[in-house]
Amino acid sequence: MCGEWNTLVEEPMAARKTGKSPARARKRGHAAGPTSILRNVGGAESARWTTGINEFDFVLGGGVVPGSMVLVGGEPGIGKSTLLLQVAARLQARPLRSLYVSGEESALQVKLRSDRLTDGAGDVELLTETSLETIIATAAAGRYDVMFVDSIQTVYTEELEGAPGSVGQVRECAARLMRFAKDSGTAVLVVGHVTKSGGIAGPKTLEHIVDTVLYFEGEGTAEHRVLRATKNRFGSVDEIGVFRMSGEGLVAVGNPSELFLGDRSRDTSGSAVTALMEGSRPLLVEVQGLAAKSGYGTPQRVATGYDSKRLALLLAVLERRAGLSFSQMDVFLNIAGGIRMQEPAGDLAVATALASSVFDRALPTDAMFIGEVGLGGEIRPVAQVERRLAEGAKLGITRAYVATRGVPQRPVRGVTVRGTATVQELFETVFA
Repeated sequence: MCGEWNTLVEEPMAARKTGKSPARARKRGHAAGPTSILRNVGGAESARWTTGINEFDFVLGGGVVPGSMVLVGGEPGIGKSTLLLQVAARLQARPLRSLYVSGEESALQVKLRSDRLTDGAGDVELLTETSLETIIATAAAGRYDVMFVDSIQTVYTEELEGAPGSVGQVRECAARLMRFAKDSGTAVLVVGHVTKSGGIAGPKTLEHIVDTVLYFEGEGTAEHRVLRATKNRFGSVDEIGVFRMSGEGLVAVGNPSELFLGDRSRDTSGSAVTALMEGSRPLLVEVQGLAAKSGYGTPQRVATGYDSKRLALLLAVLERRAGLSFSQMDVFLNIAGGIRMQEPAGDLAVATALASSVFDRALPTDAMFIGEVGLGGEIRPVAQVERRLAEGAKLGITRAYVATRGVPQRPVRGVTVRGTATVQELFETVFA
């Protein structure tokens, strides 16, 4: 990449096959391929294979599509192999012939993990191999319905020079696995480790090749994990599934909002609740803000789960439009539960949490704040307010503060909605 060190990667070329020279091939040309009219294309959509792990099926859009290729990415140790081994056990029990290819662990290590899982994976067929040619030949001979490859960084092809895990090897192996999936109808699920730069096999090498990309989010030491779909040719993107890590594997969490708000402090300042839309699912999260007197010359600005530039923007708005001074204060912001807040609907909760910390006054525990904050201090409406409010009503939210133009026309049972125009007006109402 331009402007960065150590980003130049050597990519060896494959050995050229013997045959006609490229010049003669270009001179001779190629035969034109047949075309078809879309309305005359026959066939029917294949039924999806449900695994019974509801959160995993939900993120995929209803289950595994035959002949598709799914990439499951995340940092090492976050639970990718555990989840896929559970999926393999569920599909094998349907029964769908499943082949688990392990290039990182021995057969004994995989068996030990299988013995710890609630889902018995003892009937899943195992292949410990890293040669791509051997993997594809084994899968083709066995006519498996589903194949799991753990991980793509350990697989190599003999037709290409370079060590396993290099950009060239990863790209070529993924492309050939994709072609195998389309030709054979075998669903292929591949593990990809996230590098230090945050990309899979650096940088984003595989995402354009596969059909579906699932990312594991969350800290490896945390109890729960978030599985997010960032690309899905067979469903909607940005859907999330929440899992809890236990000694017997990953357990799907049926009500993520209740999980994220379960440990919320009742009488502590700097805590506000908002509702985010993760794909088609509304999700209640807690925003924690802390403003304290700075002990150094330059105040700190630390944000976890929130864009630091967006935080700087909101601090400037609060100082200019609401009269709150942060010039001599350290500001810390955290989105509880390891969630990343990517949409602006949580701006109002961030601003209110920071104001609550400055005033050292706790916000009502039955209130939530939904809205985008503009540079003029105005509160702007967001989409799907009704669904957010309905989710809040399930968890005891009785009042909500939204933009004046964002008040829904139809009231939501149990929730009193108050429209406010600016953050200044909101603070005068909440902290009166």
